[in-house]
Amino acid sequence: MELGDAPMRCLGWRVWLVDVAVVVVLALSGAAWGGQPAAAKLAFVAEGKGFRFDTGLLRGSLRPGGRSLGLAAVAECASGATLSGAYGLFSHYRLLDAEARYGGGAWDWSSTARLLPDGAVEAAWEADQGHPFSMKAVYRWAAPGTLDVTTTVEAKKDLSRLEVFLASYFVGFPVSLVYVKGCPETGGRPGLLEAKRSFAVWQMFPRDEAAAKLIGDGRWKRPPSPVDWRVMPFLAGPLGVRRSAKLGLTALVMAPPQDCFAVATPYGEEGHGSLYLSLFGLDLKKGDSASARSRLVIARGLSDDQAIALYDAYLEELQKPR
Repeated sequence: MELGDAPMRCLGWRVWLVDVAVVVVLALSGAAWGGQPAAAKLAFVAEGKGFRFDTGLLRGSLRPGGRSLGLAAVAECASGATLSGAYGLFSHYRLLDAEARYGGGAWDWSSTARLLPDGAVEAAWEADQGHPFSMKAVYRWAAPGTLDVTTTVEAKKDLSRLEVFLASYFVGFPVSLVYVKGCPETGGRPGLLEAKRSFAVWQMFPRDEAAAKLIGDGRWKRPPSPVDWRVMPFLAGPLGVRRSAKLGLTALVMAPPQDCFAVATPYGEEGHGSLYLSLFGLDLKKGDSASARSRLVIARGLSDDQAIALYDAYLEELQKPR
């Protein structure tokens, strides 16, 4: 596929879309949900070795049974429909750098977790013989359908091009799209490109040429389950989308460009139903630490333009002082 130029969108249209995104976010978060203040439900609750949640829009578990997973057994409250696969949403998976793959994934790396005073959860993986870095992840609800995760790593030795592969497995979302700068299929303009079977089974969209080289440095040939990615057009921003016409739902995974160097997906109908964010891609000296931010959104009735506007609004939100 050839990359087209990426002309700027009309400023007025862009501002209007961001306004629409703000309205959508307000509608999702709401001043009240089910007669209770929304903030009262935007918290995890300790349950056994894991944490349960019920935001009024979504319910399920985080780290069920104490496993090193993200959100699992996620269901829409209104319909009861299951939205997540066995390995969950925003689940830390492969751990890679220029030299090695560290275990099968963070799923089999021993971890602990604690509930924070504001209802967020912090998971922690300690460095050991097979993992020359430590990792933490803080999961925090921003709205009934919006989850923010900040992943932090600290190197215990010099590391080259460290990658944390953040995975989301959806059930019943057979259309997958990624936000690209421009290609023939998008008319040469920035837009959401559908991941079609005719392109490849496994498709990865890099941030830039340096990211494309990183993807091809041999890390994905390492077992178990090596993957032969087709490198796709460059990202307009790290934003992946899954759609379910049957459920009327759209799922977004996103990150700021400085924190994420690629978005990956199989073609939409492929059985994994997945979207992935390749976080970091950094060189770290021993003792250095770095953090990467990411957001999951699940909402009803989002058009492509509204999905992109939500991403733009997210980037603007990150620029505001806390």
